[in-house]
Amino acid sequence: MSNSTPNRRITRSTPSTIKDLADGLPDTPIKQMRHPSETSPFLPTKLETLLLAIYPVTLVLGSLFSLLAYSTRSATSKYNPIHQSYYPAAGAPSYFATKKNIFNVYFVKKGWFWTTLALAAFVVTHPSLGPSLRPTVTRRRVQAVARWGVATTVWMLVTQWCFGPALVDRNFKLTGGACEIMEDPIKRAEMGRKQEFFTAQACKASGGLWKGGHDISGHVFLLILGSALLGMEILPAILRARGLNEERRVRVGSGKVVKTRSIVDGTVKDTPVPVVLTETEEEYTKLGIKVAVGVVGLSWWMLFMTAAFFHTWFEKFTGFLVAFTAIFLVYFLPRGVPEVRAVLGMPGL
Repeated sequence: MSNSTPNRRITRSTPSTIKDLADGLPDTPIKQMRHPSETSPFLPTKLETLLLAIYPVTLVLGSLFSLLAYSTRSATSKYNPIHQSYYPAAGAPSYFATKKNIFNVYFVKKGWFWTTLALAAFVVTHPSLGPSLRPTVTRRRVQAVARWGVATTVWMLVTQWCFGPALVDRNFKLTGGACEIMEDPIKRAEMGRKQEFFTAQACKASGGLWKGGHDISGHVFLLILGSALLGMEILPAILRARGLNEERRVRVGSGKVVKTRSIVDGTVKDTPVPVVLTETEEEYTKLGIKVAVGVVGLSWWMLFMTAAFFHTWFEKFTGFLVAFTAIFLVYFLPRGVPEVRAVLGMPGL
C-alpha cells in the first residue's frame, strides 16, 4: 500500500533563466538557446520559430504529396477547383479526400469550438495562470481570455461575418466570383430578378456553385490559427516544466528593447515563483496540457490532409498568410507595443 495521500503537496521551483540551469556545464544546446534577434521584439524565439515553421512545411509537403503520390495520380476522380475537392467523391483517392469524412465534419468545421475548449481546459487548470481548478480571476487569466477574444474576432471577421458577408466571401466577390445556379432554372431566374447570393453558404444551400473568384482557404486559416494559438499559449508552460526558458525581447515604456521573463509596470524583473500543487491538481494540470496537445496534433493532421486533397496552391497560401497575420497581431505585436501588451499580455509572463 502506498504511503502517499491524495493531498500530499508537491513544490517545484524552476530556474529563472537557462543560464542558471547551465552554469558550470560545457557549451551545450541549452546554453546556446537564445533569441535569434539582438534588436527586434517582433521576431520569434528559436523554439517559436520551429513551432511556426511546421505550418509552411506541412503545406508544402501536403501539396507535393498531392502531385506525386500514386493514390492521387491513379484516382478515378480528379481535383475540381469549383468543388474544391476531388469530384465525384466516390472516386476520391482517400477517405480524407472527401468533404464528408468524420474529422472534417465534426472537427475541422467545428474547429474553433475545439480550440476554445482546449484553451479553457489549460487556463482553468494550469497554475501559471492562477490557482488550479479554482474560479479565481487573475491578470494572466484575463489576458489569456483577451488574446483568445482577439483571435476569435479575427476568425469571425474572416470566416463568419464582417458587417455583412465574411472577408473570404467579400474577397471572392472582389476577385470576380459569383454564385451560379446550375440545377434549378426557377432559382436561377429568381436570382437574376431579385438579388445575388452574397455568401458561399447561401449559394450552396440554394443549389448553386460558388465560382469564378479567388477563395481564401478557410480550412487552412482556421487550422493554423487555432493550433498556433494553443501552441503559443502552452509552450512557456512546457518549457518551464522541463526547467527551461527562452528569453523574449520586449520594448518597455522608455523605448528600450530588453530581454525579459516578467514585466511589472514597465520594469523588467525576474521573479520565479515556486509552483505548489496537490497530486489531484497536478493530475488535472497535466490533463489540460494533454487536451491542448491533442487538439494541436489533430489540427496538424487535418492541415496536412487539406494541403494534400483540397484547394489550390494559391488558396492555401493566402489562407496561411491571413492566419499568420492574426498570429502576429496576438502574440508578437504586444512585445513591441507596451500599450497593447498592457491589455493582451504575453503567455507565461
